[in-house]
Amino acid sequence: MSMDLKDIQNLYQIKRLKSTDIIDSFDCGDDDLNDFITREAVLYQDAMLAVSYALFEKETGELIAFFSLANDKISLDDFEEKREFNRFRRKRFVNEKRLKSYPAVKICRLGVATKMHGKHLGQFLLLFIKTYFIEDNKTGCRFLTVDAYKDAVPFYIRNGFEPMNANDKDEHTRLLYFDLNDVR
Repeated sequence: MSMDLKDIQNLYQIKRLKSTDIIDSFDCGDDDLNDFITREAVLYQDAMLAVSYALFEKETGELIAFFSLANDKISLDDFEEKREFNRFRRKRFVNEKRLKSYPAVKICRLGVATKMHGKHLGQFLLLFIKTYFIEDNKTGCRFLTVDAYKDAVPFYIRNGFEPMNANDKDEHTRLLYFDLNDVR
């Protein structure tokens, strides 16, 4: 059974993890993601490389999902050819704003507990992230990026992300982006 966004907001709370927070166990069906939240998230946070947020059940305090964010950029290096980057820029910016790179926030990791799959929590977290960076534009970022696992690409596409280019379509991960201006 899926939940609507109001149900999710009433049942769960998002909290920025502190380096003192201990996550003993988590299972989203992916060992790499499980290991990240239980062992590495604190190390990334302490090194100021990424910040992790957790979705907890309000009643029990159980970790239901998490995501991790870091600064990123979209630049010429992300495209196979310069003309693809120029097409990307022309579509979104007037001449005066055509820069060599554009600020972005990378979704480094995102995991939902296996028992919660199919309840739209991943969609809720993406909506939260989009809204978080649109409200008061906290960092001056325009884009969200993600190196999506091949199996997760359809999920991100359904949530408005687009492939950066075609050269990684058969790889283990695929670079996708979302233009925050599309939400405003």
